[in-house]
Amino acid sequence: MKKIITVDIETYSPQDISKVGLFRYAQDPEFQVLLFGYCAEDSAAPTVLDLTLEPDPRCCLYMSMPWLFDASCTKRAHNAAFEWWCLSEYMELSWEQRVLWLQQWECSMIHALYCGLPAQLGALGQVLQQPEDALKMKEGKALITYFCKPCKSTKRNGGRTRNLPQHDPAKWHLFCKYNGMDVIAERANDRKLAPWPVPEEIMQQWREDVEMNARGVAVDMALVKGALACSALITEEQTAECKALTSLANPGSRAQLLGWLHNRGVEIPGLTKEDVGKALAGDLPSDVRRVLELRQQLGKTSNTKYETIAASAGPDHRVRGTLQFYGASRTGRWAGRLLQVQNLPRTYLDHQAEWRSIVKLHDPEALALLTDNVSDTLSQLIRTALVPGKGCTFVDADFSAIEARLIAWLAGEEWVLDVFRTTGKIYEATAARIFGVPFDSIVKGNPNYKYRQRGKVATLALGYQGGVGAMKRMGGDQLGLDDEGLQDIVNRWRRQNPCICKLWRRMQDAAVHTIRTGKTTVPRVGVTLRKEVAWGFPFPFLTMQLPSGRKLFYADPGTTPDDRITYKEWDTGSWREAETYGGKLTENLTQAVGRDCLAFALDNLRRAGYQVVFHVHDEVIIELPTTQDAEAALDNVVRIMSIVPSWAEGLPLNAAGWHGDFFTKD
Repeated sequence: MKKIITVDIETYSPQDISKVGLFRYAQDPEFQVLLFGYCAEDSAAPTVLDLTLEPDPRCCLYMSMPWLFDASCTKRAHNAAFEWWCLSEYMELSWEQRVLWLQQWECSMIHALYCGLPAQLGALGQVLQQPEDALKMKEGKALITYFCKPCKSTKRNGGRTRNLPQHDPAKWHLFCKYNGMDVIAERANDRKLAPWPVPEEIMQQWREDVEMNARGVAVDMALVKGALACSALITEEQTAECKALTSLANPGSRAQLLGWLHNRGVEIPGLTKEDVGKALAGDLPSDVRRVLELRQQLGKTSNTKYETIAASAGPDHRVRGTLQFYGASRTGRWAGRLLQVQNLPRTYLDHQAEWRSIVKLHDPEALALLTDNVSDTLSQLIRTALVPGKGCTFVDADFSAIEARLIAWLAGEEWVLDVFRTTGKIYEATAARIFGVPFDSIVKGNPNYKYRQRGKVATLALGYQGGVGAMKRMGGDQLGLDDEGLQDIVNRWRRQNPCICKLWRRMQDAAVHTIRTGKTTVPRVGVTLRKEVAWGFPFPFLTMQLPSGRKLFYADPGTTPDDRITYKEWDTGSWREAETYGGKLTENLTQAVGRDCLAFALDNLRRAGYQVVFHVHDEVIIELPTTQDAEAALDNVVRIMSIVPSWAEGLPLNAAGWHGDFFTKD
């Protein structure tokens, strides 16, 4: 068994890590490792190296800790990607050295997320009810602000822009103690979670994810700079126009603008996107309409993503750290970070290459001649700022209707599976069944084509026990039907999908039975619910073992007399009770299995030599050398993604994709 050493470092950088991300943070020329704390599994106390005292701190790290690069010794840290990357940058390791070294690391934050617990070290200690001497020091935040970030230059501090140890020796001594306490807290949490280890397969997926994030994705800085220049000028002009129309000092102020609207006889509850959209749909005075239109355009927060790209791009014009492994602890799916690639505005523009060329001219007037909404055009082009590196092209592929396929497979809804094994036209097939019209008649030009959109909304909204509200959230309010009409679709869909409805009930009943009796239940072959406890652990877990063997965790589960299911989760700074039910458990199950299908595909693509630079939900984006045939590569990537895992026999997987010179929505 490998020796485990728990590690924690404290660092300085003038970059704001919350704005630029870990990878750019450590690439700054002034980046420095200040303290290096570590503790072996069998050590009573941590060791803290003060690297500010060392004339050659890099040499000190090599000489003082021979275990640091010893493959027989596992380095473990909370958010280990931080330690691995920061130390790699500080010690100027080559890319090959970094990738090799990454195999020696484990992440205890991933351990917490795997168990459905909070990612933050302090919060995790609270939830695990650790004793005071194993908790993160409360003074830590202030000490980090003092020593790890630039300070404001004042007369009192002699005009300095950084606090060094000699500027407050007492604080520095406390900071060294804090570093050691973090090591102790991390090790204590690891020991507490030991009964529920992270499968090595999952930890290896984390390593491969860190490598992908560290490689990053290239960005078109010419487009980014052009968009920022155009956005700044347009914003200035629109703000001036808004001031002229309203005579307000600050038309961006919610209170001032609502007051102006009130004086103009227009009452709206707020200025959210939905509030303004509803108001614009009605009759308004021309000046009010124009002001609200300007409000919409000025409120395009998506354009701030250009600023994020510019701030977080490294010297090589690549943005790193766009995804968080296990960011959604209910399912284990990835979450977006920084520019939030999973939440980029959709692109409906034709001739995107031409639009990109125009933006690069830094000429908002030219843009304004071609579009009446420059802000919206810039917003739609954000995703095209992500480009392949020099000498490469993008190959993009995603699973087709993955959730509809998965829930039908999990529930045994054979008619749906038959659709995916034949035509694949699930929206048309759903509409045909629930409205009793011929499948072949749901084509463009036929009056029955209107049913396709209803079939689509029903398919997307109703799989997880949703009703009229779910229909509306998926666009049902645009079908021209009232609530009664939407409810009719809900009823029809449920009659045609009895096996999916039955799965909801089985998931609900199994969870309630397992929580109350402690007995294992199997609501579906390959899915097992257990109530798991461990001596000395503060609460039990309800676990859901997936067909892949991975588990989902629900902490401290309970039930109410009316069979509602409860569990605990960390939310807005506290350990709170949450509720779930059969449909929601089915959603967790379906999306978790989809996540495992993606992980399986990523592994297969990696083995085939493809370099995935990021992925979005069920879509992978590959950087392919232009020396290779992109069309042939796309065919192969689609084939690889359509391979069904051994644990998902009978699942009709399929994928489709495109290749090109910038990221877009095909």
